Amino acid sequence: MDIQVPTVILDGIVLSILAKEDTYGYVITKAVQEKLNVSESTMYPVLRRLKKNAYLTTYDEPFEGRIRRYYHVTDEGQQHLAEIRTAWGEFDEAVNALLEEE
Repeated sequence: MDIQVPTVILDGIVLSILAKEDTYGYVITKAVQEKLNVSESTMYPVLRRLKKNAYLTTYDEPFEGRIRRYYHVTDEGQQHLAEIRTAWGEFDEAVNALLEEE
């Protein structure tokens, strides 16, 4: 059974990946797909939304005759990630307590 990943969790996952290092969309998508069942068409709207909300910036770098668009977490993005991590911790604890068999 697949559980649909909430938007805010996808935001946090992307911000967390980018908090480690700047990278481009394909790498972000593959990193998420290693752990979760999400499509490539799901990830690019997440990146656009995060950029629109000023949590990310972009810059372009040439690579083998093409241009790659890299994503970078802003200070606002770092703050948003911290908020998501806090909220996730509380949510995770509550759900685990409710799902435990006793």
